[in-house]
Amino acid sequence: MQQIEIGAFASFNIAIMVLAVGKLLHRRLHFLRSYNIPEPVTSGLLVSLLVGVLHAVSGLELGFNLAVRDFLLLYFFAGIGLNADVRTLRSGGWPLLILLAATVVYIVLQNLAGVTMASLLGLNPLVGLLTGSVSLVGGHGTAIAWGPRFAELHGVRSAVEIGAASATLGLILSALMGGPIARILIHRIPMPDQQPEAEALRDPMEETALPGPPITSFQLLATLFWLNMCLGLGQLIYAALDALSRSLPLFVCALFAGILLTNTLPRLVRIPWPAHSTALAVVSDVALGVFLAMSLMSLQLWTLQGLGGPLLLILGVQFLIAFAYALLVVFRLMGSNYQAAVICAGFGGFSLGATPTAMANMAAVTQTYGPAAKAFLILPLVSGFFVDIANSLVIQRFISWLT
Repeated sequence: MQQIEIGAFASFNIAIMVLAVGKLLHRRLHFLRSYNIPEPVTSGLLVSLLVGVLHAVSGLELGFNLAVRDFLLLYFFAGIGLNADVRTLRSGGWPLLILLAATVVYIVLQNLAGVTMASLLGLNPLVGLLTGSVSLVGGHGTAIAWGPRFAELHGVRSAVEIGAASATLGLILSALMGGPIARILIHRIPMPDQQPEAEALRDPMEETALPGPPITSFQLLATLFWLNMCLGLGQLIYAALDALSRSLPLFVCALFAGILLTNTLPRLVRIPWPAHSTALAVVSDVALGVFLAMSLMSLQLWTLQGLGGPLLLILGVQFLIAFAYALLVVFRLMGSNYQAAVICAGFGGFSLGATPTAMANMAAVTQTYGPAAKAFLILPLVSGFFVDIANSLVIQRFISWLT
């Protein structure tokens, strides 16, 4: 079987073209806009399908070098941090705690569903755990990290492959479910409440829906400079935590760095600041779009062949549970308003996929209906930081219970 990997520079440029195609498709096809499907999801999945067909016909495995991808994710979260005012963070305290509690309950429910379905289908209950929060809430990273332990210590055959394939299908489902969730919920809200209240902080995707003033070269240079300062400070925070035997995802460190800079420097020194600017909105939009396009176009769909009927059935049940939990539980707990609907779109993204998918889902909704700044601050803190800790603890408890 022949394998070809496209280099980092070429992969980056292909992702740019894929994102452009997604934007064109959304202009032409109303139903994509109506259901708030993120633009890079449409074209990214289309490319992955074409690559899958190529593999089925010729046996060729086409891969993409994703070296640029994670850098773009850091840019996006640094942009959220630069737009973050401390007053908004204070007002988001209780919703953050409520969403965290709801997510922990969901993680337990997701694992119970996986274990129960696996047992009913005659599979090892630990396989159900692999198709639960190990691969879904946890994503590819958690599945790959825990897979060898399931295989070596608990005798689960092909644990890594099961986890990675489940995470891949979960990512696809999560990218498609957030928009429809928000559409259903927003149509339930009385018309006066459908538009979000005016806020001091706008989310970083707002200007893609409502174009702002023209971008000057100076504004763009200043935006890129301060984004890079956030990334540098984020690296220092990451290294300091690592030295203290603590860990945070690097994108969360970049987010914290942006929050720290935007709430100190502009108040100490009168300098042009990129917060809420059109330049920052455009850079954030492009960074997230290209990141997600690269993630989805690089999916090797032929790896899903190993799932089989029983595992597909388990994942189908997981999808229905995630959809229902967002509609019936998360929406009500978060206030049954527009902000709650946007958060539910994001919850659909990380409940089966990953934080970037959640952010793309929310961005697609806000481009249609208006900004939701608190959602863009609350959700990544829950899904990118607290959930990883909670998920590890829950997984360990389930392993102890099942073995």
